[in-house]
Amino acid sequence: MKIQSYTNVEPTRFDNDVAKGVAGRVLIGKEDGAPNFCMRLFELEPDGHTPRHTHDWEHEIFIHDGEGSVLKDGQWVPVRTGDAIFIAPNEDHQIKNTSAAPLRFVCLIPAGPPEL
Repeated sequence: MKIQSYTNVEPTRFDNDVAKGVAGRVLIGKEDGAPNFCMRLFELEPDGHTPRHTHDWEHEIFIHDGEGSVLKDGQWVPVRTGDAIFIAPNEDHQIKNTSAAPLRFVCLIPAGPPEL
C-alpha cells in the first residue's frame, strides 16, 4: 500500500508550443507496481492549457479544484470543481484553465501508455 501527499511528488513541467503552464505528477504508476492504471494529477496555471490531442486509450478525469473548459466535439464546455469527465479512445480533446486560480485535476489512464 502507498499513501502520500501529491505535494511530495516532484512535478514535470510543460511550457512549450503545444502546452502552456502545465505541471504533471504521477501519483500512482508502474514504479509503484500498479499493473492496470496510472493516476496523475495535473495543475494548469491561469491561462494554461494541455495540448490538443488524441490517443488510442481512454481516460477519466476528475476536476479537483478550479474552473476551466474542455474541448468536446470542437466546442469548449465549461468544467469546475467536482466535475467528472470521460474521454473515449481517439477522441480529440484539450483542457484549459479559464480562471485566475490554478486548475487541478486527477487523470486516470490504463497501464502501458507513457505516464507523462
